Amino acid sequence: MDMMSEPHTHETHPEIVKRLKRAEGHLKSVIAMIESGKPCLDIAQQLSAVEKAITNAKRTLIQDHLDHCLEETVGALPREKRQSIDEFKSITKYL
Repeated sequence: MDMMSEPHTHETHPEIVKRLKRAEGHLKSVIAMIESGKPCLDIAQQLSAVEKAITNAKRTLIQDHLDHCLEETVGALPREKRQSIDEFKSITKYL
């Protein structure tokens, strides 16, 4: 990324940052659980929650990027080509 260019931000970025900060706090509490000898089942459940939060943040970031940046790059397309782009965007929900 060129250091002189404008920051690359989207409308969802503040929400993504908020989610990641929550996940960061949650992860710190999981580390504390491990250090204090909490049961492995409890730790695994909490790690799964952290992992899900990060996955959801990643998915939101990628979908938002595709919705905005791909649209800017591709521009207006005829219907038959539009379908391929829409399918490409839809498949990201399985990330």
